[in-house]
Amino acid sequence: ETTMAQFARPSADTSIGGYKDQADGVTNIYATIDETSPSDADYIKSALAPANAPYVTKLSAIEDPQSSSGHIVRYRYAKNAAGGAQIDLTVQLRQGYVNEGTPGTLIKEWTHTNISEAFTTQQQTLSAGEADSITDYSDLYLRFVANQV
Repeated sequence: ETTMAQFARPSADTSIGGYKDQADGVTNIYATIDETSPSDADYIKSALAPANAPYVTKLSAIEDPQSSSGHIVRYRYAKNAAGGAQIDLTVQLRQGYVNEGTPGTLIKEWTHTNISEAFTTQQQTLSAGEADSITDYSDLYLRFVANQV
């Protein structure tokens, strides 16, 4: 059993869709969200008025912890206050994602309705069954889907 904490962080852009980084860059935008402690100085953003717009990042490989507990997914989000529109955000932990046509296995999904313009941190703990459904810790992805309502 691995008792030392491990952290899988964004390690590659798998599908950027219409997303950009805070400076409107489109190359290696995962690097703006891979820090060890939250920084609101850099981030990724959807296009204005997103319509079920996905962004997917591959997570760095970690060892199978041989444990069903302590699997925590952390992420931050906010919307641009200038728009004022309602934005809903869905976050998914997936294994084996290839592309939108072959999205792999959904491990867990979280939905956030009418997100705030203030940066919000989420810390989600997987159930034992959800953690046990992960069979390859080198093939995990976070998929974010923004949608203007």
